[in-house]
Amino acid sequence: MLDSDHLPLHHFFIVLEHVMRHGLKPKKGLLGPKKELWDILQMVEKYSPEAADITASVRDLPTVKTAMGRARAWLRLALMQKRLADYLRILLEHREDTLEEYFEPHALMLNEEAVIITGLLVGLNVVDCNLCVKEEDLDSQQGVIDFSLYLRGSNSSNDIAGNENNSNNEPKQRHINTMLDQKNYIEELNRHLNATVANLQAKVESLTTTNALMKEDLAIAKNTMIQLVEENNQLKHALGQDITKDSRMKITELQADEEEKRSVKSVTSDRSKSDKDSEMSKALEEERKKYLEMQKELDLQISLKAEMEVAMKLLEKDIHDKQDTIISLRRQLDDIKLINLEMYKKLQECEISLKHKTELIAKLEAKTESMGSTIHQLDEKLQEDKLTRKNLEDNARTLGQKATTAEKKAVAAEGDLRIEREWRISLQESMMRDRDKISTLTQEVESLKAIGQKYLLLQEEQHILKTKYSEAQKTLEEVGATLSENKLQLAELLEKESLATTTEETPTWANDKDATACATCNKEFNITRRKHHCRMCGLIFCAACSDKTVALTGNTKPVRVCGACYTEAVRHTE
Repeated sequence: MLDSDHLPLHHFFIVLEHVMRHGLKPKKGLLGPKKELWDILQMVEKYSPEAADITASVRDLPTVKTAMGRARAWLRLALMQKRLADYLRILLEHREDTLEEYFEPHALMLNEEAVIITGLLVGLNVVDCNLCVKEEDLDSQQGVIDFSLYLRGSNSSNDIAGNENNSNNEPKQRHINTMLDQKNYIEELNRHLNATVANLQAKVESLTTTNALMKEDLAIAKNTMIQLVEENNQLKHALGQDITKDSRMKITELQADEEEKRSVKSVTSDRSKSDKDSEMSKALEEERKKYLEMQKELDLQISLKAEMEVAMKLLEKDIHDKQDTIISLRRQLDDIKLINLEMYKKLQECEISLKHKTELIAKLEAKTESMGSTIHQLDEKLQEDKLTRKNLEDNARTLGQKATTAEKKAVAAEGDLRIEREWRISLQESMMRDRDKISTLTQEVESLKAIGQKYLLLQEEQHILKTKYSEAQKTLEEVGATLSENKLQLAELLEKESLATTTEETPTWANDKDATACATCNKEFNITRRKHHCRMCGLIFCAACSDKTVALTGNTKPVRVCGACYTEAVRHTE
């Protein structure tokens, strides 16, 4: 039996709480709603009606006041209901509707590990828990786990040497046993589920057959009711006709008798008294006989009428009873329909749970296969470890021999140890001095690190200034180029003015916009290759093709000329 004070159970709830709260979004703004775990757990009742009882009981708890306390109580009640894994699986299936607005994208509940956790929580359905939630202080629980319970204690050297053989085999055997237990448990669960499904199918089949039989009985009862009603109506009609016929026959017979008596009286009055007496006595006897017969027939008709009335009452009772049975049968039919609907819903739930269980079984079978491969690898490692163990035993024997020699040396080394202790004391003193020096040096290193950081910042500033300087140089070069062009244009304008004053004819200068390449070498002009006019022919050349100067008439200084004009000018001078 596990109480609520059991430490591993307490630690389990703490870990589960940390898993569920991992990656919860913080509160947005001062007036915004706070994201709580209780708000997420309340949404489970939308998808499974079985969780409504838990949430209602948690809301009615008087001792729990905070949202986190309600979430803790909900988790404990879900564990007692054996549906904790199913409720978490429902939340993961509807994570787009429920979890994404409460959790960050990196949260554990939005990753694949959450599916593995729900699969592991299925094993808790075996445990029967009975926890008292009202007496626990769930609002202010400590989330600290003492891991000393789950760590192996340090054994002595003798215990380790004695248990070397069993230490390697025990965890493997335990692991194999746990895997086999889990497999057997899942197989039993599968058998139980198959049995329940078979029983439910048999019940459904029996209910369908009983439903069909009840429908047939209803149809037969309706037919018999209709027949009985028709027979009743026919009997009533027949009884009414017979009574009217008998009464009419009796009246006609009495009238005939009276007429005969009158006729007899009239006839006998004429005859003699003797004849009258004889005839009257005969007629009286005949009338008496007829009267007796009529009385007998009347008695028979009265008895028949009484029997018919009794039969009618019995028929009416049968009709009422059959109507009651029809009403009860209809109610039973409605109840059977409701039972069929419930059974159909349960069948659907069982099929869903079966699919989930089959998926879990497939996953566990894959795990068992992987575990089988790991067991095979561990067996191979065992054989290798046995070989290494033999080698180690041989080494231990040799080491034992060496130990005996070492003990002899140890006696001699004790004297050396005393000397070394003295040296150690002196070294400790020197160590203390060195530590002081190290502390001072570390301070200097920290100061140097700060200086280094400043140096790096200065280097970055220097790099920025260099880039600015190179950009400024480029702009200055461009400005210089434009200034040189402007100077040349001024010189050309001055030359044009001077030439205009002279009487000699000057050549027409080519337009700068029309010239795109040199007239001699045909190289295109750019920022580095500038345009230059020949002062004799007026065409545009590059600096290389117009690098020669000649003193022309009207100019005090020598002027830039192209190669062809230079040769002509030299010939004229000769």
